[in-house]
Amino acid sequence: MRLLPLRLFAAIGCALLLSTAIAQTWPTRPIRLVVPFTPGGSSDILGRAIGQKLAESLGQPVIIDNVPGAGGSVGADKVAKAAPDGYTLLMGHIGTLAVNPAIYPKLPYDPVRDFAPVAWVANVPNVLVVHPKVPAQNLRELVTYAKARPGRLNYGSGGNGSAAHLATEYLKLQTGTFIVHVPYRGAAPAVGDLVAGQTDLLFTGAPALISFIKSGQLRALAVSSKTRLPALPEVPTVAESGYPGFEADQWYGVVAPAGTPADIVRQLNTHINQALSSPELKTRLASEGAIAVPTTPEAYGALIRREIERWKPVVKAGNIQPN
Repeated sequence: MRLLPLRLFAAIGCALLLSTAIAQTWPTRPIRLVVPFTPGGSSDILGRAIGQKLAESLGQPVIIDNVPGAGGSVGADKVAKAAPDGYTLLMGHIGTLAVNPAIYPKLPYDPVRDFAPVAWVANVPNVLVVHPKVPAQNLRELVTYAKARPGRLNYGSGGNGSAAHLATEYLKLQTGTFIVHVPYRGAAPAVGDLVAGQTDLLFTGAPALISFIKSGQLRALAVSSKTRLPALPEVPTVAESGYPGFEADQWYGVVAPAGTPADIVRQLNTHINQALSSPELKTRLASEGAIAVPTTPEAYGALIRREIERWKPVVKAGNIQPN
């Protein structure tokens, strides 16, 4: 009977030694960074930027693996079930990690239990844009126009439960407007159809929109953040436009499968934070409308838990359902 505790302690000791050994030799092969959305959206843009810097500092290729589906749930579940060895990571997102638990009653992963937070990468304000055919020049004019035509305007999103869907439903609640939702399989096709005039408006992450705003193909009316974006200084916030207290930014960060050795998590956090603090990446993110947030894994984990609770009532009020 006395041998059991000794064997148990021995097993724990061996596991710790193995974990330390893995962390000391990691990485020895390419790392896969899963982006749970289609190419071209904010998650993809930020994932590729971080992946490039990680590859440079770690000395191993970082392969971007786009795995879209079910509001990011397909890709997230793939990572949740991957080996916790530091070679499979997820480009996490407000929708995948904070909103999906309120939308999908049978979500195949738990954002808190099944992942180890690694690094909070960036906040990305949403930008409300319209196709030039919509006559509104600012948010107040859009609200007036929409209220005079209930149900005649439509807006695209990256899918049911996506950040764009959530932000627009939140805006509709605040403004008392009825605008029809048109879900897409990712932000990129939603942006493409808006530029082509197939939809009327979109309220999504700045990186996917900046170039079209600069070229005049889309008209920016407002941003979701507390302050104006340096990349779009002429565009007012929603709060400035008559809806004080409004804030609905997206956020992004890297997570690993639960059980990933703490030393590997700390190494990844250090490398990502160094990348975020580099003038090159700071400038690149700012030009895309993203704001770098280098911090600890613990701070990122606390954000995920807060946001899960924050968005539950919004999902319920908007009656947001899965595809």
